[in-house]
Amino acid sequence: MAAPPPSVPGEPSPPSPPLQYSVLLEHLVGDKRRPRAWDPAVFGGIPCPPKSEEQKMVERVMESCPFKAALACVGGFVLGGAFGIFTAGIDTNVGFDPKDPYRTPTAKEVLKDMGQRGISYAKNFAIVGAMFSCTECVVESYRGKSDWKNSVISGCITGGAIGFRAGLKAGVIGCGGFAAFSAAVDYYLR
Repeated sequence: MAAPPPSVPGEPSPPSPPLQYSVLLEHLVGDKRRPRAWDPAVFGGIPCPPKSEEQKMVERVMESCPFKAALACVGGFVLGGAFGIFTAGIDTNVGFDPKDPYRTPTAKEVLKDMGQRGISYAKNFAIVGAMFSCTECVVESYRGKSDWKNSVISGCITGGAIGFRAGLKAGVIGCGGFAAFSAAVDYYLR
């Protein structure tokens, strides 16, 4: 940067030119700063076209409470069915007859028990999944936040409701157990 010319006696000195870093600072944080539109393509990212109305509608449907509950219900049904079939397949008491303890069960009896147990587990898991999903959606809507507390509160409500059928003590244990399980799953997934 050039030095200012010497001043003549009696004349006011000319203003010194601003320092370069102050000019740069004005453009970075001052009033002259221009907001930039975020364009990922500039930085080598994949450019995203604006979303159409159909895409926005699909996103709204997928984020709605009924869709989440239906998805949890179907997922619980499938997972419960698989779990029921698995447990029936490894159960040694399938087809057990106390009158003849040495009788080997037939394949038909084993398959029938696997089907019955699979359906039973599938229904139970579907109900629990739908209950938890609906409760979490209601809690999230009420609180207006999406954080780990929603799943813990929902787990407590769901576990308490399921356990309360067996009494108050079972309801409290169910609330605590399901809340702890929900917190662990939420911690692992987030």
